[in-house]
Amino acid sequence: MSSVSSRSGSNLIPCLRYRDAPAAIDWLCRHFGFERHLLVPDEQGGIAHAQLSCGTGMLMLGSLSESAYGRLMCQPDEVGGCTQSLYLVVEDADGLYARAKAAGAEILIELKDEDYGGRGFTCRDLEGHLWTFGSYDPWRAD
Repeated sequence: MSSVSSRSGSNLIPCLRYRDAPAAIDWLCRHFGFERHLLVPDEQGGIAHAQLSCGTGMLMLGSLSESAYGRLMCQPDEVGGCTQSLYLVVEDADGLYARAKAAGAEILIELKDEDYGGRGFTCRDLEGHLWTFGSYDPWRAD
């Protein structure tokens, strides 16, 4: 694998598709702390491409579409659950847990201290994607 040039963010960027991408963007920003970095609307009132930042990380997302890339992706409810999940390192897992719960996120694994360090929880977002938030940071682990 070639070396990655220096940059301010991660070189690994997860991508998700949502039925209602504008609503998902609002929800992710309001409740999970993401910030809008780039929004490209499509001709149907959805999102062709969006980039949301959080710390040095980024999430790309868009509306479901019949594009070549869009046809490769399925929604969690179409396959009976998720085939991947996202882990986000956060400073305040307790605060984010409270915000996620208040926002109606389905909490799947309650907030707890982990044996390997840190504190975290797992939930589904408004369209069923699986997220784990925790204070364990593998880049800073002893």
